[in-house]
Amino acid sequence: MECFIKKIWQGKGEEAHNYFVRFSKGKFENRAVLNLQKSTRIKLRGSFEWANDFVGIASELGGGKVEGVVLSKEDISKIMTKNNVQGNSETKKGGLFCQNNISQQELSENVIKELVDNSYTSLLDIEGKDFSLKMKKKLPKPGKGEKAKVDDKFCQLEADLKFWPQIKEAFMLPECKKCKIRHDFIIQEIILPEDEKDFAKIRELAKRKGSIIRKLEVDKKESQEEKEFLA
Repeated sequence: MECFIKKIWQGKGEEAHNYFVRFSKGKFENRAVLNLQKSTRIKLRGSFEWANDFVGIASELGGGKVEGVVLSKEDISKIMTKNNVQGNSETKKGGLFCQNNISQQELSENVIKELVDNSYTSLLDIEGKDFSLKMKKKLPKPGKGEKAKVDDKFCQLEADLKFWPQIKEAFMLPECKKCKIRHDFIIQEIILPEDEKDFAKIRELAKRKGSIIRKLEVDKKESQEEKEFLA
């Protein structure tokens, strides 16, 4: 698995498109925050932007007891039925998303992955062998500026040290005991799709062009790097 920031750094902006649909033109500071503590166990905390990536890595660590909410653009009730996923689906107010409430149950790695692949955002708690993921169940509203409140404990993953190579690779983490990573999203232009008049599709397909400043504090040493992107 590759997190959405890693995809940007690898020039795969089209694969990270859905992560930026919520953001308008402007500068969004202190976003996609990650906090790592690694001693006898791995403790990784993150803001809401990481929700799908946290669920994605948890699915790769193995299946487990799952419970929570999956927000999807399309009705995924048939996918839930096919995989015997217990829960119910409802249309969210305003018609933007379907809210799929997942009852507590054991789900395999492949079923969790299919839910993520067909979701806008997966807000799932997963209790597996030697790892656990806790997630808040309501997305925050995006805000601009450095003072915008960011919940850097929206996603909380704890895992055995044996999973460190996978987690490190997926999230572009340095080899360290403790680090904090945050990003500034600078969206300079929104490129609208040509010959499209449906507002919902325009919103969904519009691309964001700009740059991301990646700021790292690794074992008390600070650094940063910048990457232009189109997603």
